[in-house]
Amino acid sequence: MLELLNIKIEVERLSNILTKAEGCLDLPELSARIEELNQLISQATFWDNSASFYQILQEIDFLKATKKQYQRSHFILEDIKAAIELLELSADEELLLEAQTNLTQLQQELETIEIQQLLSNPHDQKGVFLTITAGVGGADAQYWAYMLLRMYFKWAESHSYKILLVEESCGDLAGIKSASLEIIGRYAYGYLKSEIGTHQLEQISPFDVINSLHTSLASVEVISILGESVECEIPEKDLEITWPRYRGNVNRTETWVKMVHIPTGISVFCNQQRSLMQNKEKALAILKSKLFAMPTAGYAYALAQGVQIDKIQRRQIKPLSNKLIREYILHPYTNVKDLRTNVETLAATEVLNGKIDLFIKAYLQQLNHTTSVGKEPLDNFKSLL
Repeated sequence: MLELLNIKIEVERLSNILTKAEGCLDLPELSARIEELNQLISQATFWDNSASFYQILQEIDFLKATKKQYQRSHFILEDIKAAIELLELSADEELLLEAQTNLTQLQQELETIEIQQLLSNPHDQKGVFLTITAGVGGADAQYWAYMLLRMYFKWAESHSYKILLVEESCGDLAGIKSASLEIIGRYAYGYLKSEIGTHQLEQISPFDVINSLHTSLASVEVISILGESVECEIPEKDLEITWPRYRGNVNRTETWVKMVHIPTGISVFCNQQRSLMQNKEKALAILKSKLFAMPTAGYAYALAQGVQIDKIQRRQIKPLSNKLIREYILHPYTNVKDLRTNVETLAATEVLNGKIDLFIKAYLQQLNHTTSVGKEPLDNFKSLL
C-alpha cells in the first residue's frame, strides 16, 4: 500500500530528527537541572529575592515543558510504529487514518523542536518589544501597519505568548502610524528577529475611489527584553523626558511619556499604562533594551575601536528595519515572498492571519548556515571608524 509506505518513510525521517535533537539537548542533564531547581525552590529562603525566584520559576517551567515535549513526541512516534506493524498484517482504514493524524501531529511537534535547535544565542530565549511604523503613503501605509500589527498579534496568540500593547498612535483616517507590542515568553525574540526590516504590500487601495493599485511600506523593529539580571544604568544627564503639561486642568487624564537618549538620539514613546509613572518605567525599560541590543548591530564593535558614545550621531545609526525583506501581493494575484530566503506562498490570507512560521524557519536555517561558514554579519557602525 503506497500510503503506508509513505508513512514509513516519513516516520524514519522524523525518528532521525528526534534522535539528533535529543543528542543536542542532553536529556539526562536536563532532568538533573530540573531536580537541582526543585531542591532550590524547596528552601525556606527561596522566595526572599523576587527577581531571582521569577527567573528560576521561568527556567524550570521551560525545562519541564521541553522534557514533556520530547516525551510526547516519543509517545506519538511509538503509537505510529505500532499502527504500522498492525497495518502490515491487515488493512484497516480507521487505523490508517489514525496513523496519518498522529503523523501530522508529530510533524508539527518536531517542526517546533527543529526551529528551537537553531536558536543558540542567549538572547533568543528572551521576550521582545516589537514596534511597527507606517511608511510614507498616508492612510494606505497606516492601514498596512495595522494589518502587520494584527498579523503579529495573531502569531503570538497561536504560540501562547503573553501580549501587551505598549504604545499606539492612531492613523489619520484608519490604521496606525505606529504601535509597539511587548511579547513575553520563551524564544519570542529568537523567532521574531526574522521579522526585522521593511515589509511591502501591493493591493487595491480601500481608500481610493478609482480602485487603483497601491504600494505601501511599514517597518518592523524587534529588540529582546532586557532581563532584570543585567545591569544597564543610563545617566540622567543623557535622558530627555517629556510628558503632558496640564497647565492647571486637573481633569485631563493623559499619561504618555516620551524619552530620548541624547547621545544616540534613540527615542521611546509609551502611552498604554494607567499612570504617568508606569509609562515612564516602561519607556525606560524599552530604552535600556534598545541600547543593550545595539551591540548586535555593531555598537560593541564601535566601542572596541575607541568610538565614544557621544560621537555616534543619530544620522549615523542605520536601522536594520530600513531593509526591504518581504513582499505581500494581494492584487492581481496573491503571493507572499521573503526576499532574503526566496521562500514564498500563495496563501497570503493565512500569512496575514499569523501563519508566518515558514518564513521564520527558513530565515533561521539561512542564518544558522551563514554563521557556520563564518560570514561576517552586517555592521552598521563600521562607517564611523
